[in-house]
Amino acid sequence: MPANLMEYFNRQPRIGTLSTADRDGKVDVAPMGSPRMVDEKTVVMALAENRTLANLRENPHAVYMIMLPGEGIFDWKGVRVYMRMRSCETSGEAIDAMRREISKAIGEAAAGMLRASVTFEVEEVRPIVDMGQGWVRSI
Repeated sequence: MPANLMEYFNRQPRIGTLSTADRDGKVDVAPMGSPRMVDEKTVVMALAENRTLANLRENPHAVYMIMLPGEGIFDWKGVRVYMRMRSCETSGEAIDAMRREISKAIGEAAAGMLRASVTFEVEEVRPIVDMGQGWVRSI
């Protein structure tokens, strides 16, 4: 488990996957580069009008996973961050600020697709390879 979760989570460049499920439990996973940890309990991200956003509107639970490959499976590093959506804003300063940030980082076209600024509360953090309950860190 990283000593400083925020620093680890926010390092760039990096990409992870966000897993969500709809109200019936149908799962989706999507690559995401925009999630940012603003404090040890809060993650924010920008989303387009897509399956991920639709799922979160039905079921607020999600997992963001970051993986860094190693020589062997037990050398891989990473975290699974279990979260619950706290808010979803489709207008206002939060989404405007994210659009400006995304526009600078990857361009106007990507920024134009953003439809929501989503805030999550971190509920639990687990390593990529979990060899038992001793590794789990509840928040």
